[in-house]
Amino acid sequence: MVWMVITVIPWTLAVLLVSLVAPRSAAWWTAVSWFRMVVWGTRVILGVRMEVQGLAHLPTGPASAAVLLAKHQSALETLWLPTLMPHPLAFVFKRELLKIPFFGWSMARLDMIHINRESRTVAMKHVIEQGRRLLAQGTWVIMFPEGTRIPRGEVGTYQTAGTRLAVESGAPVVPIAVATARCWPREGFVKQPGVVRVSIGPAIASVGRDPKALMREAQAWIEAEMRRIDPEAYR
Repeated sequence: MVWMVITVIPWTLAVLLVSLVAPRSAAWWTAVSWFRMVVWGTRVILGVRMEVQGLAHLPTGPASAAVLLAKHQSALETLWLPTLMPHPLAFVFKRELLKIPFFGWSMARLDMIHINRESRTVAMKHVIEQGRRLLAQGTWVIMFPEGTRIPRGEVGTYQTAGTRLAVESGAPVVPIAVATARCWPREGFVKQPGVVRVSIGPAIASVGRDPKALMREAQAWIEAEMRRIDPEAYR
């Protein structure tokens, strides 16, 4: 935590400065350099090693689009996943996070999709409108379809906002299984050394699909893969 606090301050100032004089993508990659610092600290200070599978499944090409649908277990994947992606990402997150000093200020400058969770209809419309705009600009959209961090070994309710955006935009869905809670729990300050895994699944075409059926397919892959990469949690 000390490492994160010490490093986030100068990086926030850098992101704010770059966002004023350069394109959004330059500010994004400046922020990603801080994410890499956090990942380095996670490995060296906490003894948490990270393994990635399925990078070859990511769409390729500068004009490629993708809606990433990921399991959400802790804060670690929000910092780790951006370091793996070849495109800038736009997270969909609750507006209250913008109030966090430094971290929230940086997010406000990165052209992401912040929503008011009190109005589901308005939030869905905002996700579709902003998501289509960002995808057209070469930014991939990442969402946690269960909506919040889920305890290890449990399954939340998968919402269809991500697949609706995919169908509306024609972008493929990329399911991602994340088993970070093995070492970095959803709640609590203490972290445990060990190995955590991320598995990226094959892209699923969205054109002509029903959003609910598409989400069921993505959920089935994610939950089956969770049992493969973290079998101890599902005994």
